[in-house]
Amino acid sequence: MSIDKETAAKVAKLARIRVDDDRLEALAGEFNAVLGFIEQLGEVDVEGVEPMVSVTPMRLKRREDVVTDGGMQKKVLSNAPDAREGFFAVPKVVE
Repeated sequence: MSIDKETAAKVAKLARIRVDDDRLEALAGEFNAVLGFIEQLGEVDVEGVEPMVSVTPMRLKRREDVVTDGGMQKKVLSNAPDAREGFFAVPKVVE
């Protein structure tokens, strides 16, 4: 697959990125380089290779999954412009 100037302009518009017309050719070249690299990755034989989350083998820290209220109600509500009876107070918007 090859990206041309028009496709690069369309991608930039969809991503809400302003790209000058004189930079579109270079952007299309960068997209093509990325797509070429992805095609190279598709050629690699990964049969029997375990997925990794890090280059060094390590276990993630685990904690007991317990539901709590956080214990910080006063601290959280201290930033609220209006708090009543332990909750955020907001203006009524629905009749």
